[in-house]
Amino acid sequence: MSYKTYIFDLDGTLLDTLGDLAASVNYALRTYGMPEHSIDNVRRFVGNGVRLLMERAVPAGAANPLFDEAFTTFRSYYMEHSLDTTRPYDGIPDMLAQLKSRGCHLAVVSNKMMAATQELCQYFFSETIEVAIGENEAEGIRKKPAPDTVFAALKALGTDSDNAVYVGDSDVDIQTAHNSGLPCVSVLWGFRDKDFLIRNGAETLISAPHELLL
Repeated sequence: MSYKTYIFDLDGTLLDTLGDLAASVNYALRTYGMPEHSIDNVRRFVGNGVRLLMERAVPAGAANPLFDEAFTTFRSYYMEHSLDTTRPYDGIPDMLAQLKSRGCHLAVVSNKMMAATQELCQYFFSETIEVAIGENEAEGIRKKPAPDTVFAALKALGTDSDNAVYVGDSDVDIQTAHNSGLPCVSVLWGFRDKDFLIRNGAETLISAPHELLL
């Protein structure tokens, strides 16, 4: 499994962010007297960006008259608490370092807020991840599963899709890879299980980060 360029999803692929996301969601819900959610519920809500995360978490979604306030509270709280419990999955830092030592290009594309994506990558992966792109639809870059963030990452790396691969943990990532014309490696340590990934088109699956080095 040898490629020259690796484009990674962030949440559920490189970082276990679920605890901080769930705490932030529930803080916002609690603030406005809304019922809170379990970790497993939040796990299912993640993947399509923070607005959809909150639309799924808030009763009646965006139609709720308090939605905008809850969403703003979530964003603010998460930016202050995104490092409380978030950590790289076991084996991720070493895998990235080994790919880097082989001369590979490494980038992250995420539906997470741009500021949070860049902050987390700088904090955990400053020596290995060259480009980190988060949600930036205000600039006309559509979020995943559109291919825009992948193409933006390739451009920022100064390379193209030849000998590139996309690595992620969700159905959104499988769709993103397909829409970008890249092969997809689906990881089994993230937010979706094997059966779900296979039902959604996963073809290459790995159970540990070091398998990307083989």
